[in-house]
Amino acid sequence: SPSGGGKTTIARMLLERRQDVGYSVSCTTRAARPGEHEGKDYFFLSKDEFESKRALDEFAESAIVHGNLYGTLRSEVLRVLASGKHVIMDIDVQGARQFARAFPESVLVFLLPPSTDVLIDRLRARQTEDHRKLLVRLRSAREELREVGRYQYVVVNDNLERAYTQVTSIVDAETVRHARLPLLEERLAELIDALDRQIHEYSSIRT
Repeated sequence: SPSGGGKTTIARMLLERRQDVGYSVSCTTRAARPGEHEGKDYFFLSKDEFESKRALDEFAESAIVHGNLYGTLRSEVLRVLASGKHVIMDIDVQGARQFARAFPESVLVFLLPPSTDVLIDRLRARQTEDHRKLLVRLRSAREELREVGRYQYVVVNDNLERAYTQVTSIVDAETVRHARLPLLEERLAELIDALDRQIHEYSSIRT
């Protein structure tokens, strides 16, 4: 979603309410905001540190957003997957394009604000946006909205609880998709084989 669309809030709700999701901590070159913690909200890197990791192809995605560098470490994604959990990402549209190439099984959900007025009000409520920064974010939002067609799902965040319910339903639905079920073909083969044996036994019974 554009900044102010609610993606960070809903990602946090998923992490708080579901035991089967984990968060991949991103890297950024921007300064930490009040209340943010190293290794929990972001890995805060210098520009040189960030560029060094990018040169080593350590990022699944990286982008310049509002003048700062952001990126997702491949190692962070693999860490969450290794724990048996779904990876929840909170990234912009530039990053989502790259991430989907690095991890083709990704599911992309776009959060839409209900109106421009609501989006601006949310940004102003942060009290971190001066006139210049607000203008940058509004221009970015205009470009990001043009990317909606690339996403498998779109959720309008006009009510936070309803938007959360829709997103968590998407997670549930994707979990049981045919292609995501582990060892499905083997399980089906076992069931069919067992049924074949039962059919053979019942067919052999003479009444």
